[in-house]
Amino acid sequence: MKKTSEMYRGKTKTVYFTDNPNLLILEFRNEISALDGKHIETFERKGLINNNFNYLIMKKLMKSGIPTHMEQLLSDNQSLVKKLTMIPIECIIRNRAAGSLINRLGIIEGVLLNPPIFDIFLKNDLQHDPMINESYCETFGWVSKENLSNMKQLTYKANKILNNIFDNAGLILVDFKLEFGLFNGQVILGDEFSPDSSRLWDKKTKYKLDKDRFRYGLNNLIKSYEEVANRIGVFI
Repeated sequence: MKKTSEMYRGKTKTVYFTDNPNLLILEFRNEISALDGKHIETFERKGLINNNFNYLIMKKLMKSGIPTHMEQLLSDNQSLVKKLTMIPIECIIRNRAAGSLINRLGIIEGVLLNPPIFDIFLKNDLQHDPMINESYCETFGWVSKENLSNMKQLTYKANKILNNIFDNAGLILVDFKLEFGLFNGQVILGDEFSPDSSRLWDKKTKYKLDKDRFRYGLNNLIKSYEEVANRIGVFI
């Protein structure tokens, strides 16, 4: 597969066109960002960890019946993926209280949320990814009712699968973000699943092993990412 021109460069990933119009190369870089890209640093091995982590998770989700854009692992920091028409909606599942939910509602961090909360946000950095609802999606035409319903069902299904994976690894899946796109009219899971896009705590100690270590100025970011990866079977 031949890489051609750059399609998109985000805060932590770069997407390239290939000589196949239906396939792209997704490159994970070593940067990490917070505060809508205002705070960016580089950590050696981060791109390698997230690329391999994402590949394993996508493959496990596919095996359980969730369609994803993943085709194959190309190198330490690159994967071959389907070219999706991305839907500008972020789907969030919250299994425990953390992050913005605490700030909005004054809930104690770590409280179990039963049933889990499903939130959606508009993917728009300039507007700080505002929280929206189904009515906004219909009025502004961001996603059809049918496709949003499929996204919600797939996100809840992924939550059950992922909870089992991480629980067996001695981890708590606190919350996570998924993004979807369309491929030949079908809703497909795209983007990534990694410690950048989820909160993962040690089950016994509640030690944070995710991007919050960067958000809150904690240490051992790469060591934490490596530990989570190794626990679920990503050996790098």
